[in-house]
Amino acid sequence: MANIKSSKKAIKVIAKKTENNHELKARVKNLIKDCDKAIAANDKEKATSLFRDTQKYIDQALSKGFMKENTASRQKSRLSQKIKDMK
Repeated sequence: MANIKSSKKAIKVIAKKTENNHELKARVKNLIKDCDKAIAANDKEKATSLFRDTQKYIDQALSKGFMKENTASRQKSRLSQKIKDMK
């Protein structure tokens, strides 16, 4: 355990940032899964709206460095193509 006041504060700040980072990563993964489920259920409207949210959060994860650029592009491209291929 830290003894210095600034170190104690740093521990709190790191914990909060870690929690926020975990939340964003989990949100991206869950949105991708939800979008895939909507595609599997053949619900184009829901899949399209989820895809917009997914794109937004993938871009946020990319800007924070959680995801590499190629990975983000690949995930968005695959979801987009699946939605386009729906009947």
